[in-house]
Amino acid sequence: MVTIHRNDDCPGLEEGMRISVGVDLHKTQFTVAARGAETLHGQYATTKEGYAAFLEQLGRLRKRGAEVRLAVESTGNARYFKRQMAQEGYPVVVINSLKFKVINESVKKTDRHDAATIAEFLEKDMLPEAWLCDEQTEALRRLLKTRSVLVRARVTIQNQIHGMLVSIGMEDKKAGLQSKRGRQEMLDALKSAGYGLEVHALMETIDMLSERVKMLEQEIAKKVRGDRDVQLLRTIPGCGLLTASTIRAYTDDIRRFVSYKQYAAYAGLVPWVQRSNETVHYGRITKRGPEALRTAFVQLVLGMVRNRRKTGSYRLMHDYTAMKGSKSTGKAIIATARKLAKIVWSMLMEGKAFDPSSMRDRRIWEKADAMRTSIAQSA
Repeated sequence: MVTIHRNDDCPGLEEGMRISVGVDLHKTQFTVAARGAETLHGQYATTKEGYAAFLEQLGRLRKRGAEVRLAVESTGNARYFKRQMAQEGYPVVVINSLKFKVINESVKKTDRHDAATIAEFLEKDMLPEAWLCDEQTEALRRLLKTRSVLVRARVTIQNQIHGMLVSIGMEDKKAGLQSKRGRQEMLDALKSAGYGLEVHALMETIDMLSERVKMLEQEIAKKVRGDRDVQLLRTIPGCGLLTASTIRAYTDDIRRFVSYKQYAAYAGLVPWVQRSNETVHYGRITKRGPEALRTAFVQLVLGMVRNRRKTGSYRLMHDYTAMKGSKSTGKAIIATARKLAKIVWSMLMEGKAFDPSSMRDRRIWEKADAMRTSIAQSA
């Protein structure tokens, strides 16, 4: 049973007083602590009744003239919490956990202490805020994530079948499952080896997953139909619907990135940097930010590589080939993905389609630099 501690008398509460409420949110309950007046602390269940009890307490503070605002760390149910508070007119800051390490590194780790810490930093306006996309973008992300889960499951099952083939000494052809003839040959061979029941179950599951993946792809296509950013991204050679949709979903509003460097950092495509005195060390890429966005940029590079007929003359591809020969394929792909992040940022900021003519020299890089400088000066 959750105990709620309150001071209904609200000593010291003045008209217009600002109260900062920190919230430590979990799956089944949330703990709150307030700064600005000794008026509110306790635990509430993440149920309809729990939210109602909490909002009732906030309402009492509001009736007494207090200005209430809240802060909560970015968790799986932070969006729902913010929506419940926003419906009653209470502003909520969702904290960027990657930039706020105070709680994780605290030696005193209790829910109440964490809530009090959040309230303290909120009172001082020192909380890094996370970006929450709109509901339409969130729905697109859910579709893309679900498709990704099903595709991985299908690959796992396909690998199981290929493993069976190898175990009976049959040549493992990856494309065998894609044709009726290939599948029948596999089925006959595995049946004769005593794998009839297993392979039937696996192939039926593959068919079911393929059907569901196709349905999701059709729904994704509906979601992005007429979307300006997706249409612009698809003008890049090798950028398919899914890659464009993924970049669109995880970029959301490109205007929140004041420079292409910030955008590339958000995608986790920039290297770690350690600078001390006159010594600078560069490490591997940070891999921070949405993994799906980073993967989409890698797929974009591979798509351009496959479209050599169109992209062969691009300076970008010449640099990719040179780096691939001198370093490694992986490093060349990541370096090219980082450059493509710069191109994508410029395209979406300007609202202009991909320009192949600019890829034969350094004009596109100079243009992006000029745009970044202009935005920085206006800010």
